Amino acid sequence: MTAPLATAPAAARSTVSEKPSLIGLSREGIGAELERIGVERKQIRMRTAQLWNWMYARGVTDFADMLNVSKDMRSTLESAFTLKRPEIVAEQVSEDGTRKWLMRFPARGAGRPVEIETVYIPEIGRGTLCVSSQVGCTLTCSFCHTGTQKLVRNLTAEEIVGQILVARDRLGDFPDATTPVGAAVPSEGRLVSNIVMMGMGEPLYNFDNVKEALLIASDGEGLSLSKRRITLSTSGVVPMIPRAGEEIGSMLAISLHAVRDDLRDLLVPLNKKYPIKELLDACRNYPGLSNARRITFEYVMLKDVNDSPADARELVRLLKGIPAKINLIPFNPWPGVNYQCSDWETIETFSDIVNRAGYASPIRTPRGRDILAACGQLKSESERMRARERLALEAMMAGDADE
Repeated sequence: MTAPLATAPAAARSTVSEKPSLIGLSREGIGAELERIGVERKQIRMRTAQLWNWMYARGVTDFADMLNVSKDMRSTLESAFTLKRPEIVAEQVSEDGTRKWLMRFPARGAGRPVEIETVYIPEIGRGTLCVSSQVGCTLTCSFCHTGTQKLVRNLTAEEIVGQILVARDRLGDFPDATTPVGAAVPSEGRLVSNIVMMGMGEPLYNFDNVKEALLIASDGEGLSLSKRRITLSTSGVVPMIPRAGEEIGSMLAISLHAVRDDLRDLLVPLNKKYPIKELLDACRNYPGLSNARRITFEYVMLKDVNDSPADARELVRLLKGIPAKINLIPFNPWPGVNYQCSDWETIETFSDIVNRAGYASPIRTPRGRDILAACGQLKSESERMRARERLALEAMMAGDADE
């Protein structure tokens, strides 16, 4: 079930790669890098297309495997750039097939190496990858484990895309080496068929990097995920919601969780800045909104907090006129939290009220509870283990000094 991977000590892994990565760059960015290392301008468009296909459609990690690129060019690329993936520190596999990876990224600037979590949830006919956008979070939602971890920094586009590449690597989701060069790589039938920006962090507080990463994910000549299979989840950063629709064009999910401002102020403190009315007004005006492109409202079911029939009826009233689906999420407890999951009968009653009003309200099947799949838990455990190791080392060194 839990499968920590053998890794070197943290100190040995903290060096920053001297070579820049091409992962996460736009086509224009790759072209600029090729021009910087002396590739002729008339070749840049062709070379960019080749690199894009090898990196994203075929998932190669070594320039030497780019068989339709000349040997001299491969050598030049190898000396100038890297295609290195994030380091996997630990991998957990649930009894239900859910997979959770703790990934480490190298230090940037004066910072330290950082860790984030990515979760893969297999379902019949689809596989959803839950991707992180920040290291930690500033929003301190009271039911969310990531909210207990202070924000360290935003993830780069490279680091966001890297999570998708690692998942496809680990799942065997790229074509194998026997697939002929130039053959069409199917975009359907992949194990990672959907992406949700619902991992650690608030995506709209890292807009530029998230945008760049999701445009790469939806590019038809690379990772080739339909924008209707990419969902960006926000706690309600109202001013950025129109830009998300216009510039990214993904599906939108709103972490609502309450129907009254006083309660949402407690559960999602961002509500104090952007209250429910402002948030729902932004949803009504979301670019491209239609019955075919409904907004998903996420509603975590907390026992005796937000789960009454009156709450369900008020939710229906609030969402009137918004093409919407309501995801009811049984709360996934984590150590130290003060909330409990609503009783199943209570959740079903809530769902029935919403359904009768004409809204789809699927109850999300709890997944990965045996591996503590709520965001942030594996990272916290890793940090606790390192703290214990550090204290043990300090105690040992103090003992040696006394002798």
